[in-house]
Amino acid sequence: MSQHLQKEIENLKKNLLTMGSVVEDMVYLATKSVVRRDTRMAQEIISRDLEVDEMEVNIEEECLKILALHQPVAIDLRFIIAVLKINSDLERVGDLAVNIAERSLFLSGQEDICLTFNITAMAEKVESMLTRSIDSLVNMDVPQAYRIRQEDDLVDAYNRDMYEKVKEELALHPESANCLLHLLSVGRHLERVADHATNIAEDVIYLVDAQIVRHTPEDFMEED
Repeated sequence: MSQHLQKEIENLKKNLLTMGSVVEDMVYLATKSVVRRDTRMAQEIISRDLEVDEMEVNIEEECLKILALHQPVAIDLRFIIAVLKINSDLERVGDLAVNIAERSLFLSGQEDICLTFNITAMAEKVESMLTRSIDSLVNMDVPQAYRIRQEDDLVDAYNRDMYEKVKEELALHPESANCLLHLLSVGRHLERVADHATNIAEDVIYLVDAQIVRHTPEDFMEED
């Protein structure tokens, strides 16, 4: 029974990593489509939403089957709980990538868009957090998970800077309001992706150390 359980857990981990890879790619391409004004790329991201939804349902069903058939305990039980939560976070990241792609479609039709803040730098930080949060799950890397939590503050700072710059630009060029508000939405969606990456990192900490840290300051780290 234990061998069957471990085999199913390994298969579950593989499927979760596949889903993670898909949504990472979606976030990267969605942001790229904004910068390049690439409608084909944006449409491709939107078309992948159903694929991610199906992955989420399949992984949830796998988790429920393992719980029902094997009644896991200790770290195996924590792993299943963590996967259920991470699965939901990844699905939401996929939705946010689609939202960015939809903003990209609008912006690509504008004659002139001014990127009033550094979307590329913000996106690179967010994508790094997402990738490393999934890596921390694979490697059970708690120190990296804590670092990801701390980096969420930097993304929040990007978000505040973006808001201020858009506000200034609106005052100078009110005729560009639609364009600027769509750009603002892109930044806000990226900030939410960072929040989900942080959630994943917190679930890794729970999985390995059985510590719930989501209500602690982001610079908090357990002493060895």
